[in-house]
Amino acid sequence: MRAHLERIFRAGVAACQPASVLPPHLSGLEAERILVLAVGKAAAGMAAAAEAGLHGRIRGIAVVPHGVEATLGQLDLVHAGHPLPDEDSVAAAKRLLALAAEAESGDLVLVLLSGGASALACLPGEGLTLEEKREISSTLLRSGAPIGEINKVRRHLSRFKGGRLALAAAPARLLTLAISDVVGDRPEDIGSGPTVADPSQVAEAKAILAEYGIAGPAEGWSETAKKVSGEYRIVARNADALVAAAAEARQLGYEPRLIEDCTGEARVIGRAHAELALASPPGTALISGGELTVTANVADRGGPNQEYAMAAALRLAGRRGICGLAADTDGIDGSSDAAGALFDGDTPTRSGRRTRALLDAHDSHAFFRSLDDHLLTGPTGTNVNDLRIILTAP
Repeated sequence: MRAHLERIFRAGVAACQPASVLPPHLSGLEAERILVLAVGKAAAGMAAAAEAGLHGRIRGIAVVPHGVEATLGQLDLVHAGHPLPDEDSVAAAKRLLALAAEAESGDLVLVLLSGGASALACLPGEGLTLEEKREISSTLLRSGAPIGEINKVRRHLSRFKGGRLALAAAPARLLTLAISDVVGDRPEDIGSGPTVADPSQVAEAKAILAEYGIAGPAEGWSETAKKVSGEYRIVARNADALVAAAAEARQLGYEPRLIEDCTGEARVIGRAHAELALASPPGTALISGGELTVTANVADRGGPNQEYAMAAALRLAGRRGICGLAADTDGIDGSSDAAGALFDGDTPTRSGRRTRALLDAHDSHAFFRSLDDHLLTGPTGTNVNDLRIILTAP
């Protein structure tokens, strides 16, 4: 069953790889000059697909997290900070804006956007330091706030996000091809929406900080662009991974049951899904997507998928014939080096008395490391959010 879990997970990830999803959208693109601006965890693969699929004069950059390597021909590979921005993120944002501003009316600015872009291209608002913005982002990430609220704050404390890259590209033709990593697939939330209009207001962003008891900065605030030009297409999303995973599960002899757009506290959802598995008929594959959160006053030493897996394992304790996997499709769960973890009813027994204590301490990474139950994929080259599978034995 564990081998089946990995096959199902990898099938979902493979369905959302840039090399598979991008080519149909590149066919027929022509312009006097094409400027390619790729940013995000999938930027390397998206840039490579653009080089292979576009003919003529192209130039540009691909901004990827530190440690991600790729061989590109016509485009430059640029590294920056993730999950928190660094000085390289500031330099990357400035370079992307400068390239966009070079475009003329006969040119095409092709933006290849994927999750992680919010940190990889970061230009704080006027008067706001990078350290101040990092602290706000870090505190929001620990607060349990959903990514939509986090990105709303980021957009209003930025000179890059919230449609500002689109403004820089005018009057050139603008096309954004995006791989979505957010629940609901809202363009303004994918990478904090650098190429789309944003309907939210500064007052809303300040209210979010107040709701979570976070002190807002005195400077750096600005309204986002309310109207921009350009075409926007989502080329892959979480739902595509779930459909592909379901097809693989069916081929392996399971009856898939999909749970889309799953949000909430990781430990709560993990227990709830374990309950569903216990009540499911033999041969069921519960496949869920979306994005979970962890609310922690201490550093989250793991990630939401590993915390989900711990909570689910506790509920399944002692039960045989049920096995699960919870992982992030980008290969990085939270700030850990693991994509996620595998679990079953024997997991708590094998760990001794440490399960509940480590769950309460949000130390899921140490828990699964001690059991050698991490799923280690490395960066997968795409990012369409979480993919979790629980199998009941046929």
